[in-house]
Amino acid sequence: MLMRALHAEKIKLRRTPVWLAFVLLPVLPAVIGTFNYLANLGLLKSDWESLWTQHTLFFCYFFLPALLGVYCAYLWRLEHLDHNWNRVMTVPMPVWSLCLSKFLVALGLLAGTVLWQGVLFILGGLLAGIRVPIPWLQVMDWLTCGFLGGAAVLSLQLFLSLFIRSFAVPVAIALAGGIGGLMATTQGWGLFFPYALLSLGMRANNPNRVLEYPVFFVSCAAFTLLFLVLSVMFIRRRDVKSE
Repeated sequence: MLMRALHAEKIKLRRTPVWLAFVLLPVLPAVIGTFNYLANLGLLKSDWESLWTQHTLFFCYFFLPALLGVYCAYLWRLEHLDHNWNRVMTVPMPVWSLCLSKFLVALGLLAGTVLWQGVLFILGGLLAGIRVPIPWLQVMDWLTCGFLGGAAVLSLQLFLSLFIRSFAVPVAIALAGGIGGLMATTQGWGLFFPYALLSLGMRANNPNRVLEYPVFFVSCAAFTLLFLVLSVMFIRRRDVKSE
């Protein structure tokens, strides 16, 4: 059942405007970050680490949370249209398969986005004339932890998009969450706020930040599982139907 649900979700994503956002949105902060780096070479002396601060300055707090909100809102959008919820709820498929399939597809989109960000970062550094060796282990650490933090955000956004039928509202919440994550991080509460896990994992604007890996991993897993369970419970206990 899960494989059939995954196949159905993949079909829905074909020829959708989501791919345009997937490709273009990460380019903008990468371009801005590279130009900021070049404009401040007198202050930014750490080469790749300095470039990373500029690339993640806007990407992790504004662009990426909003992009994850777009992914999740679109994955539930077709169910909210016409009478699709009525059809979905009559299909002999466990509710957990429906929720898990959407989460796994969203994870795939997140993984692609994170890798695309890494490619743009490397290209930006090469175009900016950075000649020191690329710190591959650090880059992989930033991207991997960012992916894990993003998984928690996806789980939350899928839960919100499940019962908020509007496409724009969950995206706006994700954008506000990214900004809230910045404030939570500055106050030392980032590990307890799901939107902050994304920027914490990527060490946004601060590559030398010490990350408490055990607490970070537990927090990511806890928030991810929590909102997946809430999504399943919501569908089971509420009369979810199309308008």
